Amino acid sequence: MEYSVTNMFAEKIDENVYVKAFVEGAKTEQRGNPLDGTTTGTQSPLVSVLLASYNHERFVEASVRSVMEQQGVSFELIVVDDGSTDGSPQILERLQKELGFRYVHRPNKGLVATMNELLSMANGKYFCSFSSDDVMPQGRLFVQSTYLEANRSKPICFGQIVRMDADGHLDSAPDPRYLSGVPEVSFADVFLGKKELHGCTEMIECETFRKLGGYSDEFVIEDFQMMLLFLSRFEPLPVLNSVCCYYRTHSTNISGRKDWLYENTLKVIDRYSSHKLYKQAVRIWKSHWFSALCYSDKKEALRKLPQLASFSFAFFRRFPKLFIPRFLLSR
Repeated sequence: MEYSVTNMFAEKIDENVYVKAFVEGAKTEQRGNPLDGTTTGTQSPLVSVLLASYNHERFVEASVRSVMEQQGVSFELIVVDDGSTDGSPQILERLQKELGFRYVHRPNKGLVATMNELLSMANGKYFCSFSSDDVMPQGRLFVQSTYLEANRSKPICFGQIVRMDADGHLDSAPDPRYLSGVPEVSFADVFLGKKELHGCTEMIECETFRKLGGYSDEFVIEDFQMMLLFLSRFEPLPVLNSVCCYYRTHSTNISGRKDWLYENTLKVIDRYSSHKLYKQAVRIWKSHWFSALCYSDKKEALRKLPQLASFSFAFFRRFPKLFIPRFLLSR
């Protein structure tokens, strides 16, 4: 079945010391009660996995099963289907009866509202968000929770992704863009786009995030504003070299909507308009936007040139892309 990809990178990931400990026998998982979301016994789970589902009927079963196959740590899975119009609710109802996890189906409210609803239901000390089209590698929950338990001054950590196509075929290695963040990133690193964090790889201390207000409903990009929020208070933040997500790329990925993505990224940047790096950040992110359009739609890049151009090195080094054929450009 499709979800069998959860074990395909075992040999590569086993190089991490925490996963070695997991492989050697730390198998103490404690899942949530299938009916009321509470844990068996007297203890709460260490980790809550918060899965927002929306119109991923082709992928959601693989996503859920990859979470429920986790071992080595007490955890719960909470799923909220955000008003899917495809067959996702029926698939989730069947899986809930088979596997036992907390499941809510209700009308569409949007991703940020769904994530805050999931956060309000979490019983764990830590949580990680997860998408209904991605797959969780075996050992991910154990690796990150072990790290946070051993580094109590850090309320959050990130990891790596391996890209996966719509049919479940994995790239041969982690995406190098996120490896550059190992072992830690600063506010300036992320604010200026020098290093990247992937929103599907975080594990966060629940109580700390609740005190910070959770996900802001001012923005539709929930992960980027969360990253800057934590970085502005707790920098530097740790980035592990362990693979935490098999990130599925397909035709409906938000990452493919370049104008939407960069426009909303700049809205998050505007929250820090009083920061000394703000003007530089705006120029850099506009240059990234222009570069992406030069690859995907040169006519649109030309149309947006007055909006995105600046007298900066960041822009001028990307300007020639407008005249270079797409097949000669790298993403």
